[in-house]
Amino acid sequence: MSLSIRNQLPGTVTAVTPGEAMATVRVRLAGGQDLTAAITREAADDLGLTPGTAVRALVKSTEVALATTPIEGLSIRNRLPGTVTAIAAGDAMASVRITVEGGELTAAITKDAADDLRLSAGTPVVALIKSTEVSLAVG
Repeated sequence: MSLSIRNQLPGTVTAVTPGEAMATVRVRLAGGQDLTAAITREAADDLGLTPGTAVRALVKSTEVALATTPIEGLSIRNRLPGTVTAIAAGDAMASVRITVEGGELTAAITKDAADDLRLSAGTPVVALIKSTEVSLAVG
């Protein structure tokens, strides 16, 4: 199956915390970073997620926010440091490619935001991803 989702990061489940309706799944990415996905408990059960399960974390590029300075007091758990490698900007939106340890991400942000952050190749950034925006695939 081919997907339009640009961000597909390989990793291994390290923990599953089931709740009544939702579960949080901790994934160690190939680059060594930890990522948390909040998915339905039913999905976690259907996928057979247990520590050691190989997964692919999927995140749409529109769900990746970028910061150029440290952020405190934010509920977003997933913070992946990286470096901008390329920007393709149109009149309204910009596609920003970021190299992170062990992989690459794409963030789709407004052109105004890219300009305000003064993004260019080589700019250090932190990719911010809400756990509810991370999907998991197996197999």
